[in-house]
Amino acid sequence: MKTLLILVALVVLVAAFLVSQLNKLNRLNVGVDEAFAQIEVQLQRRSDLIPNLVETVKGYATHESDVLQKVVEARAAATNAQGLTAVAAADGSMSSALRGLLAVTENYPDLKASANFIALQEELSATENKVGFARQYYNDRVRQLNQALVTIPTSLFAGMAKVAKRDFYEVDSPEKRDVPKVSF
Repeated sequence: MKTLLILVALVVLVAAFLVSQLNKLNRLNVGVDEAFAQIEVQLQRRSDLIPNLVETVKGYATHESDVLQKVVEARAAATNAQGLTAVAAADGSMSSALRGLLAVTENYPDLKASANFIALQEELSATENKVGFARQYYNDRVRQLNQALVTIPTSLFAGMAKVAKRDFYEVDSPEKRDVPKVSF
């Protein structure tokens, strides 16, 4: 009887350990999904600012249609992007297009003095900071998950949990890694 109780206790402990490891992996996996959703929220916020920014610049810089078109196209691509790779690529293109747009505004002193443009630039700058923090948070969560997947004991249960290594959020080219410069 005593041996049976010890055996049952041992089975219960092993089962509890197994469940705790599976739950840990699933929590980490959900954390990565949640962090990616935060990136998308901030990118959508930035995307929502773009039409107002383009319209404001359009009023002052009517012959800069090339630059404005690139921003509009980048916004459309960013809005339709699905999945980590596509979102990261669209994010990089949007940052590049915005850098071009903000560089053009340097040639228009009246535009730079516009209260509406200044407010939009400040909002864009704050949003870029939030995008950067969301990217960092996502990569931190991916690092935690990936570390768990390669360390014992959680690595032993990754297959059962159906949790796989996740990719980091990376901007595809070095020049796109810079936050758009916003200057007044």
